[in-house]
This record gives sequence, structure tokens and C-alpha cells, in this order.
Amino acid sequence: MRRLFGSVRSRATLGATLVVAVALVAAGAAVLLSLRSNLLDQAGNDAERTAQNVVAQLAAGKAYGRLDLDDESPVQVVDAGGTLVAASEDLERISGTATDAVRPQSDGTGGAGASAVPDDDADDDTAQEDQDEPGEIGEGTEFTDGSATIDGDTGDYRFAAVPVQAGDRGKLTVYAGASLDAEQSAVNSALTVMLIGLPLLLAVVAGVTWLVTRRALRPVEGIRAEMAAITASEDLARRVPVPGTHDEVARLALTTNETLAALQTSVERQRRFVADASHELRSPIASLRTQLEVGTAHPELLDLDGAVEDTVRLQDLASDLLLLARLDAGERPGESRFDLGALAREQAEGRADVTVRGRGVEVAGSRGQVGRVLTNLLDNAQRHARSAVTLTVREEGAWAVVAVADDGDGVAEADRERIFERFVRLDEARSRDDGGAGLGLAIARDVAVRHGGTLTVGRAPAGGALFELRLPQAR
Repeated sequence: MRRLFGSVRSRATLGATLVVAVALVAAGAAVLLSLRSNLLDQAGNDAERTAQNVVAQLAAGKAYGRLDLDDESPVQVVDAGGTLVAASEDLERISGTATDAVRPQSDGTGGAGASAVPDDDADDDTAQEDQDEPGEIGEGTEFTDGSATIDGDTGDYRFAAVPVQAGDRGKLTVYAGASLDAEQSAVNSALTVMLIGLPLLLAVVAGVTWLVTRRALRPVEGIRAEMAAITASEDLARRVPVPGTHDEVARLALTTNETLAALQTSVERQRRFVADASHELRSPIASLRTQLEVGTAHPELLDLDGAVEDTVRLQDLASDLLLLARLDAGERPGESRFDLGALAREQAEGRADVTVRGRGVEVAGSRGQVGRVLTNLLDNAQRHARSAVTLTVREEGAWAVVAVADDGDGVAEADRERIFERFVRLDEARSRDDGGAGLGLAIARDVAVRHGGTLTVGRAPAGGALFELRLPQAR
């Protein structure tokens, strides 16, 4: 059961079916209530018309025994004291009115009351003559529900109570009932149709929702299967199928392929990085090992200066690789404030042919990482300069700009982005003794980007390279 409702298709089908079921039940209840209300109103109107007919006769002064009462509907005439003075002839039992009596006790003149349409005999005409004084029909009909038995048939009725001022007979109330059999039959029929139709309709809704959801989610299953295959094969060159529906599923497939492409690029970059790092580490380690082995066998031939130089190069390379690893891991630069101008002068101190210009500008971030950027830029500039390097610090709006210019040959326009890639060294700088490992500029740009800035290269006024580091000023 848990597995069955663990799928999107099952939950969507169940949810749609429940929503439709609630809507149908609410609509069905509203229809039944409205139908019952309308039929009750209709029965009340029929009962009121019957009562008004009797009331009109009483208001005209007609005697109880001569009242024209409906034999098919229960009718009672009750006086102000609650005494039944007239009733339908075949009425056997009644409830829901002012009295449950079914046989009249008084005619209002001291004689017997009437329980049916009077006979035409002369004795009745003499005993119960019409009253001379006319009556007045009262206002305000009241409705009640009850039951009655007429000629052996029992049923539910809607009763209307209409008052009338019948001359010297005082205030009378006429109760007339209308059968509720039609209302009950119609409500029961509608309820039966709903009880049969509702499950069928819900089954149709569930089936349609299941099929539609299955069709809609079929591309998702294809994406899932392809992703499982990619995971099993570790082949990041594969891509998931993109449906031609141009909907959310298609956009999911496109985004998944973009993620796979980015992951493939990252993995390939990581592989190249590991290979290049291994290659770069191999040379100083092999050189250092060779010198130590020669020194062990022939101490007089040990080149201490070369060993120290190889050790320093190895240390610098390890430091660069460690910093790149921290940057790739998303290390945050921090929010400490420092003077960029003072840091530039500090990094340029002791360097020959380096001129520092400009004023102090405050920035926020990692002072050590920004200092590493300035060191790398100055090292690169001195490596390629003929005679002079200029370091300038200035403000440009909300930016703090550090410009490092040299008077060397510059960087060709085609190579101005490539030099920021890791382990890239241009042909004129391939010597490991002079050119380093090709990580300095890559580290510089990564640090600049993580500080919210940029690092670009262009042409200096003296014809060499002009590197511009832009960092946001501290607020």
C-alpha cells in the first residue's frame, strides 16, 4: 500500500478522485436540499389553497355540516378553545396539528358538528342552517409537518393553518394537509440515482486521471531511466531524452542536460587539473630527488642552491594547489576591511623597478587572498617587463581599481582569456625556471570573482600588458 501511493501518478489520481468526490457530494446535497425545499413549498401551497377554500366557506357563514371538505386530504376546523368542530369524513388519525381528534364535538350552535359533506335530507337542512352573519379571513398562514390516515392509507403531510373570524362562531382555525408522497418519491429517486452514479463517475474520473497522469509522466520515467543508466555507466557524455511537449517536463529535461554538461565539464576540468598538477609536481620532486641521491653518493657534488630552489618551487606549487582547492570548495573570503593602497605598497616593497602610485581605498574581504593576487600580478609583470612596472591604485565610482602595467611585449588579444586558465603558459614563458606552473593568474581571477570583482588584461600605454583588478569598495 505504501509503495502504491508512493508514486506521483497514484497520489494525483487519489487527489483528483477525492476532490471530485467532495464536489459531487456537496453538489448532490445541495440539489437534494433544493429539491426537497421546492417540493415542500409546493405541498405547502397546495395545503394552503385547500385551507383557503374551507376558510372562504366559513367566512361566508356556511354551517359546519354543509362545508365542502376534500375527501382525499385531511382537513380539520378547530375553534378558539382547541375543539374540533369539523373534519374530513374518512379521516381516521392525524398528528402535527392543534388536536389529534378526528370526530367533531360541537357545531358551534349547540348541535353536532360535521365530519363530511352534509346530506340533502330536510332534517339536516333544518338542524344546521347557514349563519346570517359573515366572517373575516385572518392573515398569517403557519405550516407544520405531520401524518394522517385517510380511509386506511397512512402518509406524511404538509399542514397549512389558516385563521378565520367566523361571525358569532368566533375565531376558527382551518388545518388542511397536502401529501408529501411526491416529495419523498422525488428525493428518494434522486438519492438513488446519485448513489449509483457517484461511484461510476468517480471510477471514470480515477481512470481518466490515471491514464492522463501516466501519459504526462511517461517522459519523466524516461529521464529517470536514463539518469540511472548514466549513474551506472559513469558516462557523463550521455544526455536524457527531451520530449517535444514544451512543458515543465521538457524544461526539466533541458535543465538536467545542462546540469550533466556542467558536471561533465567540471569532471573533465578536475581530471585535467589532477593530471597537470601531477605533471608539475613530478619535475621538482624528480629534480630534488636526483640532487639528494647525487649528494648522498658524492657529497662534494651536492647542489644546495638548486635543491633549495626546487624545494621552494615545490612549496609554492603546493600552496597554489591548496588555495585553488579551497576556492573550488567555495571558501568565503570574509568581510574584514583593509586599505588596498597600503596592501599594494606592502607587496611592492623591495621589488626593483616597481613604481607605486595612488591613494588608499578601503575594500572588504580576505586581505591574505587579495595580497596573493597582487603578488601574482607583480611576479607576472616583472617576469615579462623590460625595465619597469607600474602599480596604480585609484577609485572609479563604487569600485577600487588596481592597475599593474609593464613595458614588455604584452599579451596577444587571442590569448587574453586563455592566460587565466589553469596550467596555461604562453610559448615565451614555458620555462619552468622562469614561468612558474601557470597557476598565478588563474588564482588571481578566481579570488577576484569570489570578492565580487573582476580581473582583465589589456594593452598598457608603454605597449606591455595592463592587468586591472576591480573590487567593490567597502561600504
